[in-house]
Amino acid sequence: MQDTTFFNYTHHPQTDGLGEIGIKAQNQRGFGMHSTLAVTSQGLPLGLLTQQFLERPIGEASHTASETQKLPIEEKESYRWIEAFEQVIALSPEKVQVVTVCDCEAISMRCCRGKREQADLLVRANTNRRLDEEAKYLWAKVESQRKAGDFTVDIIGNDKRKARQAIVSVRFCTVRLRPSWRPQQKKLPPVTLTAVLVREDNPPADIKEPVEWVLLTNTTVKAFAKLRKSLPGTAVAGRLRSFTNHQIRCRVEDCRLQTVARLQNYIALMCGRMAFTMADLHQPHKPTGILHHGLTTIEWQALYMRIHKTSALPNSPPSTYQAIRWIAQLGGFLGRKSDGEPGIVAIGVVGKGFRFCCHVGFDC
Repeated sequence: MQDTTFFNYTHHPQTDGLGEIGIKAQNQRGFGMHSTLAVTSQGLPLGLLTQQFLERPIGEASHTASETQKLPIEEKESYRWIEAFEQVIALSPEKVQVVTVCDCEAISMRCCRGKREQADLLVRANTNRRLDEEAKYLWAKVESQRKAGDFTVDIIGNDKRKARQAIVSVRFCTVRLRPSWRPQQKKLPPVTLTAVLVREDNPPADIKEPVEWVLLTNTTVKAFAKLRKSLPGTAVAGRLRSFTNHQIRCRVEDCRLQTVARLQNYIALMCGRMAFTMADLHQPHKPTGILHHGLTTIEWQALYMRIHKTSALPNSPPSTYQAIRWIAQLGGFLGRKSDGEPGIVAIGVVGKGFRFCCHVGFDC
């Protein structure tokens, strides 16, 4: 799963090496980060495969929008999608089926052209793109298809919506996307993909934003049964969106390490620890330390003593479930019956609980 985020250090003007972020009128300073997270089809995070930091020049050295359009694809910032895609393919064993989940920007960069048959792409489109066929636009083409079937998806709750189940319909067809226009460059051929419309046709009356996804994939789909097997990947994408969108930032924008190089090392450390936390949430009843990125003996013992205010240690390590709840307590989780289970935020990725484990496990 690929995604990009930008870290804003405008409020730390003494930090060396910062570049432009946002639009020029905002006059903001920071840098970007593009990451690829490996997960199983069941949603178990396996760790980071690629991570690239983006530093934009300031002032006259930066390109205007029209100048950027004329650059070769290898010199564009969006080329990061292709680089990460190719790195993942190079790292993957021959018999492993690789599915890359990413933004629609990857379509314009033509990441869908994998180097092996096992290299599949799944993109959630957000633009009604032009088609190189009789039906001129993407949405109109896929909406005109006969309904292939229905299934139920779990909607993950957050601060803006409650957790629920939604019954969605599915329509799909083959489309030929018109290539992006590139001035002074050779015209690119159309890109043939399968478009899938997943829509909640009869949402509850109190739901303001019903489910509607238009997914694009380079996998040829001829039957709903085959398509249904691949759709859990979209649920995985939803559950892990907090990582790929980098919504949980570990308060790294408060860090005052004074140089971009130090900040990037710190962020890389935090991302690795966050991947461990997410993995343990998917295997809650295993003892800590079983996963290669789990708590070490010293870490869980220090955590136990901190929570229980004692130096007397148990004979066996706690389960991951129990350790996660202890870490969440350090981050402010109260553990009441109405609170449910702690999530990434409560566990302390943005609080002292997460930093406690980082400082125990690493020589910062």
